[in-house]
Amino acid sequence: MSPEAVGFAIVLLTAVMLAGKYLRVKVPLAQKLLLPSAILAGFIGLIIGPEVMGHLAGPLNWSWLESGGLLTEEIYEVWGALPGLLISIVFATLFLGARIPSPVRVAKLVGPQLSIGLAYGSGQYLVGLLLGVLVLAPLFGVEAYFGALLEIAFEGGHGTAGGMAPAFEEMGIPEATDLALAMATVGLVFGIIIGIAVINWGVRTGRTKVIRNITEQSPAELRGLYSDDDTVYTGRMTARPGSIEPLTLHVAVVGLAVILGWLLLEGLVWVEDQLWGQPDSLWPGQDGEGLTLLGYVPLFPLAMIGGVIIQFVLDRTGKSTLLDHETMKRIQGLALDILIVAALSTISLAVIAEYWETFLVLSVAGVVFCTFMLLYFTPRVIPEFWLERGIADFGQSMGVTATGLALLRVADPEEKSPAMEAFGYKQLFFEPIFGGGLITALSIPVIVATGSVYWVLVPMAVLFVAALAAGMIYHRGVKSGRWRDPSWEAAQDMAV
Repeated sequence: MSPEAVGFAIVLLTAVMLAGKYLRVKVPLAQKLLLPSAILAGFIGLIIGPEVMGHLAGPLNWSWLESGGLLTEEIYEVWGALPGLLISIVFATLFLGARIPSPVRVAKLVGPQLSIGLAYGSGQYLVGLLLGVLVLAPLFGVEAYFGALLEIAFEGGHGTAGGMAPAFEEMGIPEATDLALAMATVGLVFGIIIGIAVINWGVRTGRTKVIRNITEQSPAELRGLYSDDDTVYTGRMTARPGSIEPLTLHVAVVGLAVILGWLLLEGLVWVEDQLWGQPDSLWPGQDGEGLTLLGYVPLFPLAMIGGVIIQFVLDRTGKSTLLDHETMKRIQGLALDILIVAALSTISLAVIAEYWETFLVLSVAGVVFCTFMLLYFTPRVIPEFWLERGIADFGQSMGVTATGLALLRVADPEEKSPAMEAFGYKQLFFEPIFGGGLITALSIPVIVATGSVYWVLVPMAVLFVAALAAGMIYHRGVKSGRWRDPSWEAAQDMAV
C-alpha cells in the first residue's frame, strides 16, 4: 500500500469525524444522551463501509458498493490498524505533565476510592469468567475465557478493546476484538443513561451533598460547544515557538515514552524466553515446550510505565515545568477520538451475529453488576459524598475515564467535594493494573497459555472480596468515630 493511500485514508477518517460532530450538534437525542462525537462518527464509518453498505450491494444490484461500501477495502485496512498504534499514545500521556503527589497526600483520599475501583475491575472478571464457565461454555460452546472480555470492554472501553486487537490476532481469536468493541459501546451508552438517572434520583432523595437540583444545560453545552462567555483553560506554553513548537515538544516526549515502553516489553519478553518461553529454557512448559505469556502482552501498558518514568525523572530533577498536562490531555483526546472512530468503523457485524448470545449475556451482566456496585456497595465503602465520588468510578467502569468525569461534573459542577481529587489519585494506582493495565493485558494470555480460567478467576475473586471488605471496615471506622480524616471535614465545610 502506497504512502499516498495511507494518508488519504487518514484524511477521510477526519471527514467522518467531522460528520459525527455535526450529528452531535444537530440531533437532540445525541445531545440528551451526551454521546461523544467519536461514537457517532464510528457508526457513520460502519454504515458506509463493507459491513453495512457493502452487504446491501447484492440486494440493490449496486456492484460499485461490493468492494468496501462507499469506501475501499484498502481504506478500512488502514483504519483497522490505527487502534493498535494509537492506544499506546493514549496510555503514554496519562501521567505526563502531572506532578506525582506525595504518598501522604494520596493516602488521605485514595483508600476507599481505590477499594471501589478494584472491586469494579476484579468484579467484572469474576462475573464474566463465572458466566464463561457456567453459561457460555456449556450452553453456547464458547471458550470460557471470553468472559474476560467484560472487563476489557467495560472497564477498558473502546481504546483498550481496539488496542488488544494485535494480541487477539496472535492468539487466534480475532473475533474477540469485535465483541469487545460492541460491548464497550453498550457500556458507554448505558453508563451515561443510568448515571444521569442515578444523579437525578440522588438529588430528589437528598443523597447528593453538593447539588440540590439539576441545572439545565445550556444549548451550547448540549451541542458540545463552548459559548463566547465561557472561560476555558487550554494549557500553557512550555517552550518558545522560535526554538520548538510546544506541541511538537510534547508529542516528542510521548514518543519517547512509547519507546521506553517498547524497550521494557522487549526486555520482559527476553527474560521470559530465557526462563520459560523456549523449549530449552530453564523452566519449560508442559511436555518440554516453552510457555509464551509476555509475548502476548500489548505495548500500551508498558508505554504508560514509560510515561511514569519520564515524569518521575522530571519531578526529581526539577524540570517538571517542561510539560503541561492539559496539552498532554489534548494529545490523548485526539488519539482516543481517532482510535474510537477507526475501531467502531471496522467492527465485524458478522462476528457479533455469530456470537450474539455471548454478546447479550455479558453486556446485560456488566450493566447489572456495575449498577449494583454503585447503588449497594459504594454507600457502604465511601463514608461521605458517596454519590459524588462513586459516580465517577461507575462511569469509568462502564466506558472510559471521560464518561466518569462527565458524570462527576454533573454531580459536582464546582468541585466542592473531594471527588475529583480522590478520583485522580486513585488513577495513579488503578490505571497500571485494570482498565488497560497489566492485568487487562495479561488476563486472556494467561488463560490461553495455562489452559485454565481459574488462574485468573480465583485471584480476582479474592481481590474482589478483599477490596470490598477493606473498604467496608474503613467505612465503619469513620462512621463510628474511631478514625478521623481531616480532609472530609474540610470538604464538608466547602459544601455547606
